[in-house]
Formats: sequence, structure tokens, C-alpha cells
Amino acid sequence: MIIVQLVPELYEGGVERGTVELSREFVQRGYRSIVISRGGTLVPQIEKHGGQHVTMDLCSKNIATAPFRAARLGSILRQIKPDIIHARSRVPAWLAYFANRKLMLPFVTTVHGIYSVNPYSRIMTKGDAVICVSEVLRDYVRNNYGTDERKITVIQRGVDLEYFHPDRLDQDFITSFRTKHKLWDKYVVTSVGRITYLKDYETFIEAVALAKKDIPGIKGVIAGGTSSDKEDYLRSLKRLAKNLKIAENIVFAGSQAKMPEIYALSDLTVNASLTMGNVGRTVIESLAMDKPVLATSYEGLINLVKDGLNGYIIATKNPQDLAEKICRAKKTTFTDIRKRLNPEYSLQTMVEKTLAVYRKVLQERQSS
Repeated sequence: MIIVQLVPELYEGGVERGTVELSREFVQRGYRSIVISRGGTLVPQIEKHGGQHVTMDLCSKNIATAPFRAARLGSILRQIKPDIIHARSRVPAWLAYFANRKLMLPFVTTVHGIYSVNPYSRIMTKGDAVICVSEVLRDYVRNNYGTDERKITVIQRGVDLEYFHPDRLDQDFITSFRTKHKLWDKYVVTSVGRITYLKDYETFIEAVALAKKDIPGIKGVIAGGTSSDKEDYLRSLKRLAKNLKIAENIVFAGSQAKMPEIYALSDLTVNASLTMGNVGRTVIESLAMDKPVLATSYEGLINLVKDGLNGYIIATKNPQDLAEKICRAKKTTFTDIRKRLNPEYSLQTMVEKTLAVYRKVLQERQSS
């Protein structure tokens, strides 16, 4: 089987890292894996594990260049002759949709978030099969777009439990990171993810300022890279920390390759996402590393985080609530966090379910 995954770019983020991991697992199972994107720091990981990367602009929302890019994508796909095209974001999905009009290749999409209901987002329901990363998204897609339930498969985000393992760490990196950012003897609260408005880092910074009254040694670490169009936002976050007089308590660590070590050196992880933080990839990774999590939720979501068991659920855009939960978590003894993680959220489960979707689409094509 030849599998093509389409993503805007390959820097960091749950979708991107999931794409890289799927590519590696596909190759290990004997399939040919190709990822098409604008490129990024994760490209070498794809190639290291036997996958192939094709560089093309699947990121720009410029409508004027879309016909040219769709034509180019069509040319690339004709050369590759894939068995499956899997689009994991809206711009790549639109370009694939137009490129595939004549090719008529099996087309799969994955809905990763609660997109605005509009014609632009509808493309994510146009796959021969539609994967949703939670039951909430399944219902959202079905209710807002009338998508045939038989087309939809829920596949939870999965993480590599062998890679995210507390016993397999680079201790030299941890020592170096702690020293560089003055984290020794500090209570380290970490938020992971690229610098975007959806992560609501303002609430995180404001909560650290509030929690500092009860935890003087608190350090808030933001581990995530910044794209060129988000530099102004990053500067605004740094100004906020300075204005709150906690610039020394906030570490902007930038993009990090050794994520298991980042979780391991943290006392607590926060996902203040404005959408479905509770099933975010960083939540699963943190729990796999035996670290408690504070995360936002969403109506109808089956929460990974359980109050007092492996962390606490926090209110969206509420610094006071987050600060209180940080202080509460510091006083709580959490045990067996990793052991309680549902196997449904493992990488192996995600891979097998994704391949099952591919096989079903191919089988339906052959029988039609």
C-alpha cells in the first residue's frame, strides 16, 4: 500500500507529530509512506525512518495561487500513484480535492478540531472516510454537516508509550535544561505547544502570577516554537509577563525535540486550550510520563483528566481558576498516573484503526 499524508507544514504540534509517527509505523509495517507539506523541522524524522517527504506549499490560503498548486499536487500524485490520500488539515484537503477530481483516488480526511461551520471547513467532511479524534467531533460533524454516520470513524489521538516512558530519559539534557533556565528547587508548571492564540498562553501567564503568591518558587515554562506570523503574539506574551512583574518566573523555551524530558522535569502540565484541551496530545503525553495535568474541557467530551486522580479540569479563560488548581495540584499526591492511561490512546491502537479505515475504503472502491 502506498499512503500519502497531506499537512500544511512539519514543525511542531499534535497533528504534525502524529503524522510523523504514523509515517514511521506505516514503514515498519511494510507500506510506502509519503508526506507532502511545505516542510519544517520534523522532515528529517520522516526520512530517518524510511518515509519520503515531498516539499510543496500546502499551507498558504492565497486563493489566487490555489489552482496552480492544485495542478502541481495532481502532477505529484500522478507520479506517486498512491492507494490512499489522507488530508489532515483544511488547505491541504481543498487542494487534494481539486487535484483528485480526475485521478479519483481514495480520499480520507481527519477532523482534528472544532472548526467554524462554513463552506471552507466543510471540505473535511468530503473524504470517502472521515476520521474524528473524539466523539464530540463526530457529533459536531454529523450535526452541522449531515455527514453520513457510516463514513465517520472515531480514532483517539495516540502516543508512543515506548518513547514517552519515564524510565528512558536523557538525564544530561534534563540537567542542562534545569541549569540553563534556573529550574532547580522550583515548582515547574509547563504548557506545551506552538505559540498560538488557541493555546491561551495569556491565561497561563496570568495564573502563574496569581499562584506566585502561594508558591513563590513557581516557574512557568512554555515549550513551543513560534512561526513568523506569530512573532507579534510572542512579544505580547513577554510584555504581559513583564507587566505582571513575573518575567523571571516565565520561561519561553522555544521548540523542543526532547519532549519526554520536558515533561519529566516538570511537576505539572497545563493545557489551557480554547477548544478541547482535555483530549489534546500533550495531555496524553504528560499522563504517559506519569505527570498530572490541568486541562480545559468541552461539553460532551470524555475527559482524560479526572479531578484529583491525575490532575484537575480547569475553566476556559479563567486565570483565577487555573491558579487555584495549580495550588491544589501542588498539595495533591497523584499516584499510578501512567498505569491508568487507557490503551485506546496508544500509538499502536491509533495506527491499527487508521489502517483499518484505509482498508475499508479500498475494499469499498473495489466492490463498487
